[in-house]
Amino acid sequence: MSTRAAVIGLGDISTLHLAAIQGLPGAELVAVCDVDPGRAAAAAERLGVAAFTDIATLFAEARPDVVHICTPHSEHAAAAIAALDAGIHVILEKPVARDPQQAAAVVAAAQRSTAKIAVCFQNRYNTPVAAAKRLLDAGTLGAIQGAAGTVIWHRTPAYYEASPWRGTWAGGGGGLLMNQAIHTLDLLRWLVGPVASVAGTAATRALPIEVEDTAELTLEHTGGERSVFYATTVHAANDAVTVSIVTEHAQLFLSGDLTVTHADGRVEVVREETSAEGERAYWGVSHERLITDFYDRLADPDPFWISPADGAALVDIIHEVYRGSYPDQIRTLTENGESE
Repeated sequence: MSTRAAVIGLGDISTLHLAAIQGLPGAELVAVCDVDPGRAAAAAERLGVAAFTDIATLFAEARPDVVHICTPHSEHAAAAIAALDAGIHVILEKPVARDPQQAAAVVAAAQRSTAKIAVCFQNRYNTPVAAAKRLLDAGTLGAIQGAAGTVIWHRTPAYYEASPWRGTWAGGGGGLLMNQAIHTLDLLRWLVGPVASVAGTAATRALPIEVEDTAELTLEHTGGERSVFYATTVHAANDAVTVSIVTEHAQLFLSGDLTVTHADGRVEVVREETSAEGERAYWGVSHERLITDFYDRLADPDPFWISPADGAALVDIIHEVYRGSYPDQIRTLTENGESE
């Protein structure tokens, strides 16, 4: 029997989810859902499936086993909670929710549900990242001394005009930290360890948006390590994302490939696999790996290994910075969230 899948939200990122489902043996795309009736109908006609504009009807009529949630950030929590409470498995795009309160609600829903949920921090599946994790966990490089990360990218006003929710607190819950840089923050947390405290600033430096386009953070990890992080979307180009980790006996540098420079002078390189022709280079191939792994584990009794708790921890880190840099906006966002 095939696993019935549906995609909720048909923006840019949904294309990767749709392609992954279609390439999965044993998975069947049965429906798409979007609040825009025209967009939903066009996708449904192209894909030969049913179209819906609300999730309640989708659940009742299409009866999916798995839903892929690719909506604007402000809609993540409600859709995920509804699916989990209905016993439907969930693959949820990042962030797990717009704010810490919504994130905590998703965590609670996952704990009471019999269904599985994965949050799309797919960069953990990148070949060089996975190799770095194995090396660090093996302990042969010695204890981690510290780390650094950068996301220095380019976004234009047109990017935000194309999807106006992206540049707003209400729709996005923040700017580049919630939308672009959250993946690299996840890698720092996963590779170095849980975060005990954070200090930093976020600011709107150049883009005509209400949320941040630039941020700097210092993370103190529970093991005593320190990570420093810088991100911006006001550069003239999309530079390679970087993560640097210093250990007692080596330095690991992720920038597409992984380069390990040992204290004795040896250098090892693990190459990144490129994306399929036509895909955005920064999306890579790891979305497909995460989705395939999730479907492969549906019969596993344990929760999926990239959990809502991971996502909630990152939202907490980011909002700690926001509270210092945008106190009025975060106060309003929290008050509005509690009233929804």
